[in-house]
Amino acid sequence: MNTYEQLKSKIKDKSAQVCIVGLGYVGLPLAVEFAKKGYFVYGYDTDPHRIEKLRTGEKFIVDVDPKEVLELMKNNRFVPTTDDTVIKDSDAIIIAVPTPLRKVKFPDVSYVVSASTTVKKNMRKGQLIILESTSYTTTTRNVTLPILKKSGLKEERDFFLCFSPERVNPGDKKFPVIKIPKAVGGMSEQSTELAFMLYSVIMEKVFKVSSPEVAETSKLLENTFRLVNIALISEFAILCNKLGISIWEVIECAKTKPFGFMPFYPGPGIGGHCIPCDPVFLSWKAKKLGYKTKMIDLALEMNRYMPKYTVERVVELLASKKKPIEKANILILGVTYKKDVKDLRESPALEIIEHFKHKAAKVSFHDSMIPYIKIDGINMEGTAITPANLKKFDCVVLITDHSDVDYSFIQKHARLIFDARNVYKEKHSNVVKL
Repeated sequence: MNTYEQLKSKIKDKSAQVCIVGLGYVGLPLAVEFAKKGYFVYGYDTDPHRIEKLRTGEKFIVDVDPKEVLELMKNNRFVPTTDDTVIKDSDAIIIAVPTPLRKVKFPDVSYVVSASTTVKKNMRKGQLIILESTSYTTTTRNVTLPILKKSGLKEERDFFLCFSPERVNPGDKKFPVIKIPKAVGGMSEQSTELAFMLYSVIMEKVFKVSSPEVAETSKLLENTFRLVNIALISEFAILCNKLGISIWEVIECAKTKPFGFMPFYPGPGIGGHCIPCDPVFLSWKAKKLGYKTKMIDLALEMNRYMPKYTVERVVELLASKKKPIEKANILILGVTYKKDVKDLRESPALEIIEHFKHKAAKVSFHDSMIPYIKIDGINMEGTAITPANLKKFDCVVLITDHSDVDYSFIQKHARLIFDARNVYKEKHSNVVKL
């Protein structure tokens, strides 16, 4: 029996051991699902603090219950570790490491290079390797594959390489990882088939595509679609403000059309890893090919303007009340990039805080999930929401609308609220919307 047939058999009878490289918001849910389905799973991560949190039952990923993780560990279904030699014992290795943007706005694939190098160091015959980290088109073929080939093993004969884009939506209870359709594109037909078999064990739907490049680009298209539409609706919000009408009412009216329209909503800026970063991978790759992505670049520019625009609106609002911004006391309400998710990556709130500080305003924040901010030069402790505290602020700027906040209480005691998330559906004399 050749390596392909052996691996196919192991996946089918669940004797294949799985190793997830990177136990973040993508990797950990995958590890848990494979372990729940009867596979033995290693979770490899270079961060010892993250491994310790898993072993002590501390929650750090919103979609994973620590009790479930502890139970899987107790039953010897899941072993989190910083020991990379577990890769040797694994039949399927899934790489789910970050791919951030560097400050100069081009892709940082150093984590992918490092993870691929670690896999190469521990490779053996008969392994399926899947890259899930979002990156520019050709990363699998031109970055990961050359590293793995240095092991002396050959793809399709000795090992199998595939790309499968992560589609995790942190905090989404309607679409947990197993309910989000999976796409797989291998370096060979055999690689695609093996990845299809493996993911089909935990996913409700898995789709095969013809190459890693198609799978890589599909992920970039998904998030570029969102980027462009958010940019469009943000521009509409600015226009509607100048026209003296509500963008929120305009959207509700447009939504009544049963075809040809999909609602997107404006906000104070975009955050997280996907939307602000993924389209840049595509734009960067296009420039390498001598092509300028005009639509993508314009959408990026529009979305990057929204934090500044939010601050400008607040400055104008306070000026209309004879309060100069340099003498204003501002409360930022919600600082994570997304509702009900404990994650500050690329959060527009951080930029908004910086803008206010640059204008010499006194800035505080409250976030039910983040007690303290120490990042990018910002060093602040959260402020409690009390009637006395709220009365101290000239304006509460609502940036992230967590579900566990009593917004009616805030509206009752705040002097002025700038609502960038349309939390207040009814009109209030002290509430102004984006």
